[in-house]
Amino acid sequence: MSHLSLLLPVTGLFFLISSTSGSQSDAAYPVTCGTRGADLPEDGLVASCPPDCSRRKVSVFGTEIYASVSSVCGAAVHRGLLGRAGGPVRVHKLQGRRDYEGSSAHGVRSLALSRWTASFSLSKPVNVPLELTSDTSSTALPAAAPPVAKKQLKKPSVKKALTAGNKDCQVDIAMVIDSSKNIGHRRFNLQKNFVSKLAAMLRVGSTGPHIGLIQASDSPHTEFSLTNYTEPKALLSAIGGLAYLGGDSHTGEAILHAVQTFFGQGGGGRRGHPRVLMVLIDGWPTDDPEPAAVLARESGINVFLVSVAKAAPEELAMVRDKDFGRKVVCRDDGFFSHTMGSWFSTTKHVRPVAQKLCSLDRLLCSKTCYNSVNIGFLIDGSSSVGEGNFQLVLDFLAAVARSFDVSDVGARIGAVQFTYEQRLEFGLFDHNSKEESIKALRRIPYMSGGTATGAAIAYATHSLFRRAGPGRNFLIVVTDGQSYDDVRLPAAAAHRQGITIYSVGVAWAPLDDLTAMSSEPKQSHTFFSREFTGLIECVPLLVRGVCEDFTKTN
Repeated sequence: MSHLSLLLPVTGLFFLISSTSGSQSDAAYPVTCGTRGADLPEDGLVASCPPDCSRRKVSVFGTEIYASVSSVCGAAVHRGLLGRAGGPVRVHKLQGRRDYEGSSAHGVRSLALSRWTASFSLSKPVNVPLELTSDTSSTALPAAAPPVAKKQLKKPSVKKALTAGNKDCQVDIAMVIDSSKNIGHRRFNLQKNFVSKLAAMLRVGSTGPHIGLIQASDSPHTEFSLTNYTEPKALLSAIGGLAYLGGDSHTGEAILHAVQTFFGQGGGGRRGHPRVLMVLIDGWPTDDPEPAAVLARESGINVFLVSVAKAAPEELAMVRDKDFGRKVVCRDDGFFSHTMGSWFSTTKHVRPVAQKLCSLDRLLCSKTCYNSVNIGFLIDGSSSVGEGNFQLVLDFLAAVARSFDVSDVGARIGAVQFTYEQRLEFGLFDHNSKEESIKALRRIPYMSGGTATGAAIAYATHSLFRRAGPGRNFLIVVTDGQSYDDVRLPAAAAHRQGITIYSVGVAWAPLDDLTAMSSEPKQSHTFFSREFTGLIECVPLLVRGVCEDFTKTN
């Protein structure tokens, strides 16, 4: 997945139609005002810039040839290729160079830069593709277009879009359905009807949700895995063909079976996709599902419970654990539980259950970058920073911290300030909420002194990251100048320990130091802003980088 696709929510279907073909892509690639040349995945892309980038605080370095750390859209306005309305511009990637010249043009001030690792130039694309929304009527096409061409444009695109599935619900879902003697033949068929309607509304597809199914009975029975049916018609046919099993309701065994076999790559689980386990139960389980549910939570699986037909008063003595529902779900907060009065009135429940399963921001048990990373901030407190700029650095770091779900079971934040000396401001496990961590950041007093970044990296490696966590430990170094000691050996030691380092330079921080500290690939782990006020622009790019690193290794 490209860098920018993580930032852009899918709001509809689009068809890109180009009148010519060639070695460079003519399809417009949506970007933001802050997107840098370094963020584009390939050479020759046509970037589609939004309006009013000239009014935003954008960083541009160079004239005609721009450092890759520059805003693409800001550079396009500076070059005179775009105006306030935005639009397309082609980006040509070039090698790094020395002595980028600063200048003012078309309302944008570009700054000088002594050196950077990569560059880009810009040109106006000759052919710009048309965009037609999925509900575009035939009258929106040019009148001269022959009917045959219109049919050819629309049919393949619609078919491809529909088979791709619901891109707003890219979730791996295992369904455990009740096939015990508690439910019986008639209600089992009603349950299948509900599951079919739910699957149809979820809209499975190659880039949408994937669904697998297990029947809970005396022993769990896998009917199909996550990758067996990725087209709606085939999936609904498979659900319709399910046979009733009977037997006891060993729900715990079915949950354990799903956790152990369904979500790994061998079982069809997709890396980086949230994992959901929806358990349907009629009555109550005859085994203890709690140990399996605990393992599910520890494995990053969001367990939902959809229950029907609670035990009657005379049946309560037969229920092994009356609170099993609260213990099974991801969190006992109401969101992960859903109750239906009977199997004869399930249609009205299809939409609310589907909406819950696709609420990606509320799948709290998923192990994602947002709730699983340990982030250490290494903060330059030297005299060259100054009190006012130090507060801007803290604002920047607070914005980064705000992007993550910091909690006692989620992401963790810690901070070290350094001059010639180092001071642990707070450790990764000192604060158990986002609010507490951000308050602690903002309370950090400015030290003032020299700059020994190498010693600070070594200190942070041992004092912050006591627990090994390859792919989960990140150190963000913010500095404004030359280090008086060597940064290479301490940074290399941190890398070997599994710590990913992002270096954020500001003002006069030398490129050699920044790249020496950064993890590979250097270009995507190195950020620079000439002004302290420009640090805030790095926040979404930095957060996105952390998430991409996490996804690659987890």
